[in-house]
Amino acid sequence: MTMNQNKDANPFKQRDEYYFQQRFEDYSVSSTYVTMRDGVKIAMTICLPKGLSPEEKIPALLYQTRYHRAHHLRLPYRWIWNEIVDYYPKTELFTAGGYAVLFVDVRGCGASYGYRLGPFSEEEVKDGVDIVDWITSQPWSDGNVVSNGISYTGFTAEWLATNNHPKVKSIMTGHSGWDPFVDMILPGGCYNTAFIQLWSFYGKQLDQNVMKQMKMLAAHRWILMKGVKHIHSDKDYSQLKEAIEEHKQNEAVYDNISEVTYRDEDIRIEIAESSFDERSIFKYQEDLQKLNIPIYSWASWLDANFADVVIERFLNLSNPQVAIIGDWNHGAHLPANPYDPSRPEVIPSPRERIKTEISFFNRCLKGGGLKSKTLYYYTMGEERWKKTDIWPPLGQSLQRWYFQENNRLAKEEPEANEGSDDYKVNFRAGTGFLNRWMGPAGTPIRYTDRKKDDEKLYLYTSLHLENDLEITGNPIVTLYLSSTHEDGAIFVYLEDVDEEGNVIYITDGNLRLIHRKVSSEKPPYKTIIPYHSFLKKDALPLVPNEVAEIKFGLHATSVLIKKGHRIRVAIAGADRDMFKRYPAKGKPIITIERNKKYPSFIEIPIISRE
Repeated sequence: MTMNQNKDANPFKQRDEYYFQQRFEDYSVSSTYVTMRDGVKIAMTICLPKGLSPEEKIPALLYQTRYHRAHHLRLPYRWIWNEIVDYYPKTELFTAGGYAVLFVDVRGCGASYGYRLGPFSEEEVKDGVDIVDWITSQPWSDGNVVSNGISYTGFTAEWLATNNHPKVKSIMTGHSGWDPFVDMILPGGCYNTAFIQLWSFYGKQLDQNVMKQMKMLAAHRWILMKGVKHIHSDKDYSQLKEAIEEHKQNEAVYDNISEVTYRDEDIRIEIAESSFDERSIFKYQEDLQKLNIPIYSWASWLDANFADVVIERFLNLSNPQVAIIGDWNHGAHLPANPYDPSRPEVIPSPRERIKTEISFFNRCLKGGGLKSKTLYYYTMGEERWKKTDIWPPLGQSLQRWYFQENNRLAKEEPEANEGSDDYKVNFRAGTGFLNRWMGPAGTPIRYTDRKKDDEKLYLYTSLHLENDLEITGNPIVTLYLSSTHEDGAIFVYLEDVDEEGNVIYITDGNLRLIHRKVSSEKPPYKTIIPYHSFLKKDALPLVPNEVAEIKFGLHATSVLIKKGHRIRVAIAGADRDMFKRYPAKGKPIITIERNKKYPSFIEIPIISRE
């Protein structure tokens, strides 16, 4: 059941016998190459608690990254910090709590040998087996391995679990994908050009150990770091140079998928052609559930589609789980709450969050494991943590709000036999670069007052609310529309307008119109929103000037709209800052029907306050 008013619902404030306890003051750092089954040498940095007796055996935390496992720092910074400064305070806290921490450059990256045609290849995933075997053969190992990470490293933790290695006892995956096609690459079938292009360029620079471009991408890296740290025994850097030479065969994601339209199109992930689904975690649900290992999954309401990912794991996997959705940016370094934009620091602090992660692993390794599933979520505007063991939460119902004449949004159905609104798509409309879709780059997420942005969109706004309204879940929009073109895109924003007219972003969703068919086939995984397959066979271009039903889900959220505020639905046909333009040419006019025969509406997931 949902416990809306329970103070204990904050997952970062709970304490028990497994909570973090400091055992060691410092740690040592060493590095080595570990040879994989095919001869590829993988670079590993090993951090062990100082003062560990030869008789004591400890568990290991494995962290596999494509962003450099350790750094060759510039002078004078190498006199001040060690080579894994980027992972503060993770290393300090895990080693203090009695864990070995191992940072690995995945094949084709950092100081590791090999090359990559795309992320999460079959060979990269299999490397996890060899690495765990090496770890558990070490004299300090107690035979237990856990893995965690954020973003790419969150993916690698979850991919590690698909190997079903018996020594991997639990994983923590943060801000990572379940179905990358919709989670961040082509959400709603619209290509996320800005982020994928940036991420691909960034990866190229890292793989070639070029830091000069970091001036504009990550200035702190350029100032502090010369590049990836070589293995300590590689005194003349010869092995590092050989590894980087092999990386020249790497291919960037953007180059391979920039023209992709459908989910089942072939993309080069391995030597052979492969589809998005083959490198998507959801495809391996059975493998994830086979050993029933506990999973700690967390994300933010405003970061790409990752809150929905947490919910999808919660719905689809039988594994014991702690699932958390908060109000921070990608990786929880900065606050990201449009209802509290002036908050100076993220809550919880990184130290609090990591101590909670260690406590989770302690429980899994020492306390007999986790037995149940619990989802913790933060309601913005109310500024309160809640928890539930079911989703949607108890008390949720979908409340319809209809589009009406004079740009009104109301609960009453349209009564007129005719009524429609024309919107000439404004291709200058956008959301800036500090939004949810650029969020995976680690940037701040700031949806400032959207009043000016709304001037480029078509709006429907309610009257002032008579009571507080809690929205928790996925809003679903149903539009009856026609267009002058066969293709296009619809972006729908749900907003809160306060008494002074300030516009607060709540959530959004989008759909490329050729993907409008709601499939009657069984989805590959349980989902709360209408199922669009994004397959070639289901493509359904519009017939110009013919009314079509467009139905899709917005991203999950949890907010409290205060009494006296108004609800707004804002509609666009483009986001010039982030997404590819649909159609590529032309100036479509979209007609939105709002009459008795074609009543366009949004269904808002309301939580009863009683």
